[in-house]
Parts: sequence; C-alpha cells; structure tokens
Amino acid sequence: MVTRRVMDQFVSGTSPLKILSATTPGVTFASDDAFGLDTAANTLYIRGFDQSQIAGTLDGIPMGDQGFLQYNGLSVDQAAIQDNIVAMSVSQGGGAVDVPSLQNLGGAIQFHTADPDDRMGGRATQMFGSNNAVRTFVRLDSGKLNASGTKFFVSMARTDNDKWKGYGSQLEEQVNAKLEQPVGDIGTITALFNWSSFRQFNYLNIDMNMFRTFGTSLDYLYPNYAVAYNAALGIYPAAYQALGNASDEANATYLDGAQTQENDIMGLIGDFHLTSRLSSKTILYSQLSNGDYEATQPFASPNGAPFAQVDGKPDMRRIGFTEALTYEIGRNVAKTGIWYENNSFSFPNYLYQQPLLGEGPPRNPLGPFHDPFAEELDDRFNSNTFQYYLQDTYEIFRNLHIAAGFRSVLQTTYGGAKQNDPDLTGQDALPDGSLTASNAFLPHFSINYRINPHNELYLDIAENMRAYTYNPWFLGNGGAWSVGNQQQFLENRNDIKPERTWNYVIGYRYGSRAVDVTADIYHVDYYNRLLNTEAGSPLQPISTFVNAGREEVNGGDASVTIRPFAGLEILNTASYTDAEYRGDINYEGANVSLKGKNQVAYPRFIYKANASYTYGTFQMNFNATYTGRRPLSYVNDVYVPSYWVAGLSGTYGFGRIGFARHVQVSFGVTNLFNSAYIGGLGISGFPVSGDYPTLFIGAPRQYFGTVSAQF
Repeated sequence: MVTRRVMDQFVSGTSPLKILSATTPGVTFASDDAFGLDTAANTLYIRGFDQSQIAGTLDGIPMGDQGFLQYNGLSVDQAAIQDNIVAMSVSQGGGAVDVPSLQNLGGAIQFHTADPDDRMGGRATQMFGSNNAVRTFVRLDSGKLNASGTKFFVSMARTDNDKWKGYGSQLEEQVNAKLEQPVGDIGTITALFNWSSFRQFNYLNIDMNMFRTFGTSLDYLYPNYAVAYNAALGIYPAAYQALGNASDEANATYLDGAQTQENDIMGLIGDFHLTSRLSSKTILYSQLSNGDYEATQPFASPNGAPFAQVDGKPDMRRIGFTEALTYEIGRNVAKTGIWYENNSFSFPNYLYQQPLLGEGPPRNPLGPFHDPFAEELDDRFNSNTFQYYLQDTYEIFRNLHIAAGFRSVLQTTYGGAKQNDPDLTGQDALPDGSLTASNAFLPHFSINYRINPHNELYLDIAENMRAYTYNPWFLGNGGAWSVGNQQQFLENRNDIKPERTWNYVIGYRYGSRAVDVTADIYHVDYYNRLLNTEAGSPLQPISTFVNAGREEVNGGDASVTIRPFAGLEILNTASYTDAEYRGDINYEGANVSLKGKNQVAYPRFIYKANASYTYGTFQMNFNATYTGRRPLSYVNDVYVPSYWVAGLSGTYGFGRIGFARHVQVSFGVTNLFNSAYIGGLGISGFPVSGDYPTLFIGAPRQYFGTVSAQF
C-alpha cells in the first residue's frame, strides 16, 4: 500500500498513477508531461495488463476504463484531487471478487480519499515551476459540528502550466467535498461530490521515424497556420521532407489537437454494523461527463480550405449502486454482494470550416464550437452491467486463512452509429448492434499463511473476464465497434468471445525494522485475446478487430527495502515479464502468425530504485526507473527503445509560524538527468508490422518549488 507519507515525497500534484509506478513492483506508468495528467498520453500497465484491463475504484465507486476518452468511467486524476488521496493499493493477484468491475483481467487498484478532520481548520499548498507552472490547493475542514459528530470538508485545486514544447497550456481545476454523518454507534453515512474541468492543448503523437529525425522537438504547428495549410496541400517544409515518406510528412504537420472535459461524480455511502456479526455497505453513485475532443483533419472545408476543424462531443451519464454484506460466524467470514450500473455514452463528431489562407486566423482549438457544416457520425451506446459475488474466508489457524469465492457477471451493450455521412466516413454503414458478455462462474481462491511475525506466504488463483469495449468508431484500439464498417462488425459478432484470463500468483513477504522483502512469481493464461490492428493515419485509422487466440504471461517481481540506520530507507525493485502471443490473426486476407511474439507496449524488464532520508524536519528523496524496450508492432519488427528516468525532491519543515502550523517548503526536479525518451504510447493502437504514430515523448527536466501550511 502506498500511503500519504510516500505521496508527499513527490512534486505537488503528481498523478497518483505515476507515484504508484515509482514505488510499486510490477507497475509501469508513462506520459508526456511532468505531472502525468495528460490523459491522451498516459499509459499504465500492471504485470502486462493495461489500464483498460485493470479494475479501479475510488472510495468503493467503480471508475471503469482508466485510459484516454473514458467511455464508462473516469481516470483517478480527474476523479479526485491528489492531495486528498490518503492511500492506494494494488491487488496481490487477479483482484478480489467484490471489486465492481468488468474491466478486470489482471488486477485492481483501489484509491481511498481522506475523511473530514475532527478539528476545524484548513491547509493550503502553493507550487511554482518550469513552463510557468502554478498549482494551488486549499482545503477547509469544519471539524465536528455537533454532538452527533457531523463534519465535512471542501477543497479545491488548480493546476496550470504551459506545454514544454509547442503552443498552448494545460489547465486542470477540481473541487472535492465530503460530508460524514455518524449514525449512533451503528455506522456512518458519507456523501461526496467531486467536480473537475480539464482544458488541455495536446502534444503531437509521433512514430519512431519522427523521433529519430527530429528528436524531442516535434509538435503540432498551431498557431503557424500557413505552414499547416500548405502541408495539407502536400507542400511540406524542407525539414519535414527528411522524414522520407508522404505518410510521416502528413502526420508530422497537423495543425492542432486539444481537449476539454468536465466531470461530476456524486456518491452516497452507508456503512453499518447491523448486528454483532452482520455488517452492510451500500454505495449509490452517479457520474456526468462531457467535453470536446478537437483536431484539424484533412476534410475539405466548404470555402475550399484543404482541412476542417473536427470536434467530437463525448457525453456520458452513468448511475449505479453496490451492496455488500459481511457475516462473521466462528472461523468464517462470509461476504456477498451485488453491483448494478447503467451507462449511456454518446460521441457525435462535427466539422467546422477553417478559413482560407490570408482570410483570418484559424479556429481556436479549445472552442467555442458553433455553426458546423457537417456531422460526420454519431455513436451512441447504452450498457447495463450486473455482478454478483460470494466468498468465504476460513481461519484454519490464527495465522492461516483460506478464501474461496466466485462472481457472476453480465453486461449487455446496445448501440453504434446513429448518424453516418458516407461522403466523410467512406462507409455506407458504420458498426451498429448489440453485444453481450457474461459468465456465471468466475472462481477466486487464495491462501495467506503468516509463518511467524516476520514471514508470510500467499497464493492467489483467479479467473476473470472483460466485457467488450465500446469506444467511438474512429478511435484506434477502440474495440468491437471501431472496425471499418457494419459488415465487419456483423462478421465479428458471430466469432468473437469476451476476453478471459486465469491468473496464478505465489508470493513471499518478509518484514522487520531493518529489512522488508517481497517476491512473487506469476503465470497468466489468456483466452480470446482480442486485438485492434491499425493502419492509415492516427486521425483516420483503418481498424480491424481480431481474435488472436491465446496469450501466455510468465513473470516475477522482487523488492528489497533496507533501513541501515535511522532516517535512511532504500528501496530496490525488479520485475521481469515474458508475455507472448500464442495464436494467429487474419490481416488483410492473409494469415499472420503471432506465435512467440512479445506483447506490444510492455517491457520485459523494469528496475526501480528509491532512496529517502529524513533528519528532523528535513527530508530528501531520490527515485529512478529503468524501463526496457517495448515492442511497437505485433510482429515485433519495430521497438521503442529502453530508457532511464529519475527524480529528486527535498522538504524542510519550519513548524509553527504565527497562526500557521506545519509550515514547510519543498523543491523537486523531474527527469533529473534530462533523458530523451518515449513515454506514453498506444493512443492510436498498434500496427501489425512497421512503424506507426502512436507515441508520445516524455517531458524533459523540470523544476518545481512548493510552500504549504496548515491552520
């Protein structure tokens, strides 16, 4: 488990996922900005499973897919202010049966936010840094308001910084509020409200040829309208012609890309001890999200301009509940519960005229968006999800526990294209129809054996299933509805089955005052491995959706923490994963063997080091991560190179100054050695063979300073 104390060692506002990756074996995270807040570039993996295959919850609320353009949930960066998160943990195996998720193939991440303080007060944090970065966090706690113990907090955060290359800024604003009401001595009712607004100019996604030719400098051309305009006509600057092919020249000279999104999450949690043996936890939740996802694409405008501004308007409305019952009797702890969710997601895509060269400035990538001249498509989906679980944990001895259970899952999704302009999509009919993913019995078995106070063994075996992804038609790596046309969708519907895994993990833990050791080995049998293969351009991909059969994953993690003397703690972790496809795919009418090919985007080897030293109120932290090379294509003929990235931070506490308590200053450096590397990848999917513009360059070295206090 990663605690608040560990999170405070990183630059203020750093993504919880980035912190989790730096401190947890088997977890890897990469992005293109120093904070890790750019959802377009963020890439998270746990033991070979990406963010769309991992369960995520926030205070028990299911968060769905943690990737770009969330169609059934929200990333933790937008769901909660980082300063309010007090703990986060990764499952030791395939994820518990009571985790509400139909994403979960290989594990679960659970985030917990702080409760309101008993004492009235507040806290404030102000950060400044490179690229005009400014971040403000303020929280006010009511303290206990009455004899019943009513208390609440309200907090806000605002993070604003210029892009480290190209034009534009990335602004995130958030509000979190939580109210806690004890109900006598039998339980607590908690209400929470989280709001966020993100307005981001994106970074250009590139391929390896662009990286080798331009290094880290390539980005969108905005506001250089003339160069982008001429490039859309096929007239490229001499520097871009060095790329050597028309496809890369076109992909490297896009005008702009941006996104805005606003989110509301509301939850009502009832946690009660109904009897001395029976407890209940009920969670009611809802989410409203909408935004604009913009890019200028090569559709001719009515006035004759060679391109048009394209704006997708995602709108998501989901509502659901979970109910969990726990009954303790003798040596047994029995748990059962249900989860239901309805999700409505739509994504209409509109086109707006760009001006002729010399007749005015281009449209603002962040809007406002008005007077479209065409609607390319309108994808609309509605899904109903149900999960039931039952588990019993039996205490054989005080130090030996066995848990066995199962879950039953069902998800039916209706939808697809309700609007299609064939002149723009090039298809007479886009994918439209229903798919159902279900499994009545997904077992989970685990053993925890605490040999003595210092040594522990554990075993975890689980079968999991993932429901079908329903992202918009044009989005690479978007799932069953992202194939080229209705005919392909209908053909696939008769053949595909939901992805399914068997996860086996065996591990060991040792803990003492001086040394902590963890080690595990794992094996995954992957069935019905569904892959989106991509060709064409990233903004107009040609996507196929195929069943690659099986995949097999074998790996292990090891972690050693030593505390040689008071104040010094040194952590070293190493992870090795061999993830290989075992089947073939049909691509463009030909059989392509993937047998023995490594899984795209995931490194075989990851090494992490973290050293922290505390002396009185002074603390320093150094962290470094090595990420091995990653396959870019399914046949492994192109790789993304390995890289090192490191960070350094220091904090000094002044104690009380006037009315302010716990006054402290901190300083942090990200990418300490200024490595040039590819960070996030996969926004446009992955090609069967060759290069493809689906990569993001990691941020260079940046500096940040923070002042914080409580009162």
